[in-house]
Amino acid sequence: MGGRDNKQLALLAAIMGSFVVGLDATAVNVALPAIRDDLGGGLAGQQWVSNAYLLTLGSLILVGGSLGDIFGERRIFSLGVAGFGAVSVLCAVAPTIELLIAGRALQGAFGALLTPSALALIISAFPADERGAAIGSWTAWSGIATVIGPLVGGYLVDTVSWRLIFAINVPFVIITLLLIFASVPARERGGTRARVDWLGAALTFFGLAGPVLALIRQPVVGWSSPQVWGPGLAGIALLVLFVVHERRTPSPMLPLGLFRRRNFTVGNIETFVMYGGLSVTFFFLVLYLQQVAGYDALEAGLALMPSTLVMFALSKRLGRLADRHGPRLFMGFGPLVSAVGLALMLQIHADLDYFTDLLPALLVFSLGLALTVAPLTATVLADADESNAGIASGVNNAIARVAGLLAVAAIGAVVSAQFNSSLDESLAGQPVSPDQAAAIEGARHETLARLDPAEVGPEIAGAVESASTEAFHVGLGISAALVALGGVLGLAGIRNPRRAVRCEDCAGGQFAGQPIDAARERPPLSELPEPLPAP
Repeated sequence: MGGRDNKQLALLAAIMGSFVVGLDATAVNVALPAIRDDLGGGLAGQQWVSNAYLLTLGSLILVGGSLGDIFGERRIFSLGVAGFGAVSVLCAVAPTIELLIAGRALQGAFGALLTPSALALIISAFPADERGAAIGSWTAWSGIATVIGPLVGGYLVDTVSWRLIFAINVPFVIITLLLIFASVPARERGGTRARVDWLGAALTFFGLAGPVLALIRQPVVGWSSPQVWGPGLAGIALLVLFVVHERRTPSPMLPLGLFRRRNFTVGNIETFVMYGGLSVTFFFLVLYLQQVAGYDALEAGLALMPSTLVMFALSKRLGRLADRHGPRLFMGFGPLVSAVGLALMLQIHADLDYFTDLLPALLVFSLGLALTVAPLTATVLADADESNAGIASGVNNAIARVAGLLAVAAIGAVVSAQFNSSLDESLAGQPVSPDQAAAIEGARHETLARLDPAEVGPEIAGAVESASTEAFHVGLGISAALVALGGVLGLAGIRNPRRAVRCEDCAGGQFAGQPIDAARERPPLSELPEPLPAP
């Protein structure tokens, strides 16, 4: 088989591996209500199904890139793909919510091996003058996965079972492994073995796990419980130790010197607050549409499709405008436009009309995203040198994942507290039967719920519906504030980039894998030059 055929097969393998991961990650969101109905767990279980994946992915993705440098991109990519497929089987047959959460955590770990290695695989297979087009194809297909993921997930949930979302990965994984073994030769390990920052990865994992566990347990046991303050304080202490360790170790997974640069620091802070708000929006909007507004899974997936279509249609075009006029105004006003869209969603109620209540708000919200994500990613990369653009992209990607992890946990606690407070206020002094009390307790467990008036009476059903809507609005309001804060940070803190990175090449931002500029050749972390101080 010719070299050109091998290159195309390697590209196809990278696309298929990343596509399966992206498809699975977005399909799971619309399956959360069905998973709750089958395995239980309430809102906390739904949060962990999402957060367990983000926890391992966000804390290990930088180490995953280092492992590819050391052991070869084919080995690590193959291990990531095979492991993701095997764990998908575990998720598909999980008899309890606890086993499903464990499987999702393992999926995130293997995803952390797969994602950066897919990019490295393309870099090794294609000469420099062909990489841009190859990585563009890879990024585009990664983005397509985010479009069809909710639709595929919704269809499978409604027609078969949520379990098929995981089981369907297996044949694609097998084909991907056959492609990679047929097209990419194994690279010999270099004589010099770079160090992997395992301690940094462990400190990150347990440091993030502590606050997430505390925030998810808090609505159940209260702030005074050692189940909350114990892991919360322990996690914060471990994160402090992580920063100290990264300052001292010769081969850090997170080069803190990059944060001496203004745009890199401000851009990543904006990424954190904005992607945190976005993650909360998508998480709770899908739950509300299905659990309160009565949408089925496919309808919920279709309801969110305009957001992704707007991103695809406008990101590159708006990226070109940002290249001509500079990213600062786009990074400032884009999030503010998105925040307006989120504010418009505050009119959503259980009996919403999609075309008048949700769609206009979603379009405004999506326009703001399209204005923001490419300039934001490009500006972060532009403040790094070409030699460490890949590391800068990985850091930004990890921050986006961690933002979603922490925001869903933290705002979930607020949403749950608001639901209970509103429900208690509505039901104060109202007598309830034992059957009604059991239904109310079940609604508290779910947080966003809708009860049948024929079973519990119109007063109690109305109180639960009203409490769900109020709690959802509180979550949306906090999301809008976070996204707007990102815009304020962009306007106040961003300066013209020090190195030209085209916004057009970052269309989709961290929603669609690694940007094209992350394909720069880079030496091991230990050989990177010390970043220059910020101008």
